[in-house]
Amino acid sequence: MRSRRVWVLGTIVLIATSACTPGGRGAGTAAPTSSSASVVVTETAVGPPALSSVEPAPAVEQFPPFSSTVAPVTAERLGASYRVGCPVAPEALRLVGLTYVGFDGTAAQGELVVAADVVDDVVAVFAQLYRQRFPIRSMVTVEAFGADDDASMAVDNTSAFNCRPVTGGSGWSLHSYGVAIDVDPRENPYVAGNTVLPPEGRDHLDRGNVVPGMILAGDPVVTVFAAHGFAWGGYWTDPVDYQHFEA
Repeated sequence: MRSRRVWVLGTIVLIATSACTPGGRGAGTAAPTSSSASVVVTETAVGPPALSSVEPAPAVEQFPPFSSTVAPVTAERLGASYRVGCPVAPEALRLVGLTYVGFDGTAAQGELVVAADVVDDVVAVFAQLYRQRFPIRSMVTVEAFGADDDASMAVDNTSAFNCRPVTGGSGWSLHSYGVAIDVDPRENPYVAGNTVLPPEGRDHLDRGNVVPGMILAGDPVVTVFAAHGFAWGGYWTDPVDYQHFEA
């Protein structure tokens, strides 16, 4: 009596023939011996591999579509960032909601207060930054910090309107008009002599040591702001304001 045993290894089929001893464990249970076994190797398709042997497809990072909202803003909503005597009234400002990519690589929703006249350009700029996956750590309107610009910068917050004097001066900052935006201030500090704002920005004075969120001359961030009428403070000489864009 002869028995046949088949082993399937990937796409290789091994067929061995051996003698079966009567009264043993039954047909097909005897081990092949060197004297009677023959091996036939054939290249043959045996169907798809077992699921356990399939490497999972790499996860595809998904981002929702960019979205924006535009709404009127009141003095109450502006809180400490506005007071009577500021160069623009709340009626000339808009609260703009924007989708952005956080430093954790996920989409988030933020808000800026800007002049009504620049809303369309601001939305277009941040839509492009979102498509570029440029990371923004935080985007919260400054009344959340008591309108304290230092406190806002310390947590790397991107912001726009804040009725305040120009840094180091007494005249109105362009932020008071809603036409200036500061982006990722920790990675892009304000530098005037030995003054660095925020102080945490000293870690990023070496602009050749590029980190996420850093803005550099001629890069896509500067280019898209410029295309919509915003000048970059990183091109200034004294002070140099890497975070600052103004229309």
